[in-house]
Amino acid sequence: MAWRDGRAGVSRLLLFMASIILGIAAVVSIQLFSENLKENIQAQSKSLLGADYLIDSRQLPNKKVQAIIDSLGADAKEVSFPSMAAFPKNGAAKLVRVRGMEGNFPFYGTLKTEPEGAATEYQPKGGALVDATLLLQYNIKPGDSIKLGAVTFPIIGAINSMPGSSGVSTSVAPTVLIPYRFVEKTELLQVGSRKEYQYFFVDPDMDLDALEKNLDPILDAENADLDTHTSTSRQIGRSYGNLGKFLNLAAFIALLLGCIGIASSVHIYIKEKLTDVAVLKCLGASRKQTFFIYLIQIAAMGLMGGVVGTVLGIGLQYALPALLQEFLPFEVEISTSLQPIMMGLSLGVCMSVLFALLPLLGTWYVSPLEVLRVSEERSVRSRKVRIYVFAAIILFVLLFALWIFNDLKFASAFVIGIFVAFGILAGISVLFIRAIKHYFPASWGFTARTSLLNLFRPNNQTMVLVLSIGLGTFLISTLYFTKDILLGKTKLDNDADQANIILVDVQPEQRDGAVASITNIGSEVIDNLSIVTMRMHSIQGKLANEIRKDTTTTIREWVLNHEFRTTFRDSLISSETVVEGNWVSAVKPNETVMISISEGLAEDTNLGVGDTVTFNIQGVLMETTVGSIRKVDWTRLQLNFMVVFPKGVLEKAPQFNVLTTYVSDNTKSAELQQELVRKFPNVTVFDLRQIYTVIEDILGKISWVINFMAFFSILTGLIVLIGSVRTSKYQRIKESVLLRTLGAKSRQILNITALEYLYLGILGSLAGILLSLVSSQLLATILFEEPFIPSGVPFLIFLPAIVLVVLAIGLSNIKSVLKSPPLVVLRKVG
Repeated sequence: MAWRDGRAGVSRLLLFMASIILGIAAVVSIQLFSENLKENIQAQSKSLLGADYLIDSRQLPNKKVQAIIDSLGADAKEVSFPSMAAFPKNGAAKLVRVRGMEGNFPFYGTLKTEPEGAATEYQPKGGALVDATLLLQYNIKPGDSIKLGAVTFPIIGAINSMPGSSGVSTSVAPTVLIPYRFVEKTELLQVGSRKEYQYFFVDPDMDLDALEKNLDPILDAENADLDTHTSTSRQIGRSYGNLGKFLNLAAFIALLLGCIGIASSVHIYIKEKLTDVAVLKCLGASRKQTFFIYLIQIAAMGLMGGVVGTVLGIGLQYALPALLQEFLPFEVEISTSLQPIMMGLSLGVCMSVLFALLPLLGTWYVSPLEVLRVSEERSVRSRKVRIYVFAAIILFVLLFALWIFNDLKFASAFVIGIFVAFGILAGISVLFIRAIKHYFPASWGFTARTSLLNLFRPNNQTMVLVLSIGLGTFLISTLYFTKDILLGKTKLDNDADQANIILVDVQPEQRDGAVASITNIGSEVIDNLSIVTMRMHSIQGKLANEIRKDTTTTIREWVLNHEFRTTFRDSLISSETVVEGNWVSAVKPNETVMISISEGLAEDTNLGVGDTVTFNIQGVLMETTVGSIRKVDWTRLQLNFMVVFPKGVLEKAPQFNVLTTYVSDNTKSAELQQELVRKFPNVTVFDLRQIYTVIEDILGKISWVINFMAFFSILTGLIVLIGSVRTSKYQRIKESVLLRTLGAKSRQILNITALEYLYLGILGSLAGILLSLVSSQLLATILFEEPFIPSGVPFLIFLPAIVLVVLAIGLSNIKSVLKSPPLVVLRKVG
């Protein structure tokens, strides 16, 4: 019976199945990709690090750290730092990442070079290995030379790939490998140079967890750090956190939209079948038989939707690695695991049955006398059973959200938000119906009055369509606003009046010469700042070493290990605003040193205005007091600092300078860089225009991924809306035929239908968008910690588009009524 009855309503059930397919496809593809990514990171963790573990330090290890390194027996060591490289062949200059290496690194993975033997030859021959893309960019070949500081190296080969490096990092500063013994001769490491010393160890039998637990606190206290291949793989996994959250959010919303489509489609489908159920009961069918006829139909369509959605999801997972490859330090090998596939299949059946239960309960309580009754009053239903079904739905959504987000607090908040939105939309529907009843415009014409009557008379579809349209629009708009929040974080401020060239590591004796080089090309110096490096010695009188040992402290550990680069000035800059305390521009001798710190640093150190901090400025202790806290816009590529001193304090401290300027074109930029490399090899030049180009390309690809997933879920939402409105035609055909039989003209029926769907489309979509503003604000504040600036797109595009879709489908619903004789249609629907 389920098969025979299902064949007659197959067109209605196909739209119901489409809702399931897209939701499950999104979930399966993202979960499969996440599992593959996790497995690949774990499998290649040693290759990503190149060793079992390493010890790194921002400065030459002190005696205690060096003793630890010697006791463990380092197998290789390196020092890495950014620097300008010059190519004598054509006079070009480029920012690179110099890695001075000693030992046979990497020990896991492969250093792929062209020619192949260059990986083992560059150290004994005293040559350099240069990133292959960089060589192509400047038309340089192995056999040519590269100048780093005071030393010119022959280029032994090109680096095609190296463990731990990704396309992102090498695009900004390509790698140049040189023997460790030549680093000092280059004269590139000066006061303030940003450098990192790393010591690599090979010991497969070492208990890395125990080593990390015992050794890491000791090294932290000495401003060093321990990284194991297992901890590195965890860090890489976390680095894709926000993108992963958004992809999971998109999948979850796609699935919820599918659930809405199921509920609304089945509600209207079953409502039309209640007379058939009454007939079956007259013929002797039991409650259980009639209930299971339609339950089997729904479960079968759910299973079919789950199968198709899972197959589509498996296909989609092959697209995600191609889209995200540039952000990953390795190639993702795709394999299909069983768990997401079983989840997809079971979700299809569970979703369809669970969200169809409430309307299906209507078949249980239908009386055989319904065949004879004309009344549209609903059969009495068990409140207890309905509560159980509602509880099961809430539990299902909560468990699925917990599985997707892996965070009980966020999953609970999100699910509560969904059901609050559901309740608000239901309340809006009820209030709307009551308002029309109470203030019904009796003086309006026949067409307008009948369209309004359809919204509250028996057998109305106001509640169902406002809920499905409203929730669909709510989820679509929330996803769109969330996409804007994420993409807003990827926008770069690249105004023409801001500096686009930054010179760092300028020594005091080089400052005047560097300024002259800038003015010689017709540019002006925008910033000329002195930078002093220091560390926190104590906070509120408590030594940093004591804080590290205190297991109850809430001070973030990075603060205690960080080497702060600070400056001194008498005024704020455009990216700063004082939010607490007072800005102090200068202090006189013997006065309290009042510093200004950023909001983030204040939060991580639990410092407020009036609290004290003692800094170790290269061996000299200086006590300071927090005078003000600043809000800093770190998204602007300009010289922002966590700690700013007033004038009159640091002028005589060991320091280096940073200069910034604006250069109008590539020719002048290249000319300036070549002159600086020739005169001051240790000075590093950041050309922000080149960095902008690289970063914008990367962010463009991230935006594409985000937009793709957003579009996928929006498409799911539109199909759900189409299905909901399309299925509602069976509620209106009989009324429209009766109107036509009574003499109503086709135009009148068309106008009545158009106005009814216009009201429903505007009410549902507008309510959904307004609710999404609230949910997006909460997501921006709580999850992404970013300001939320609403976009006009949902109001200008989604609102009219959804209204037009609802209107178009609604009008298409009565096409058969207008084209066929009334008797023919009545026989079909009677």
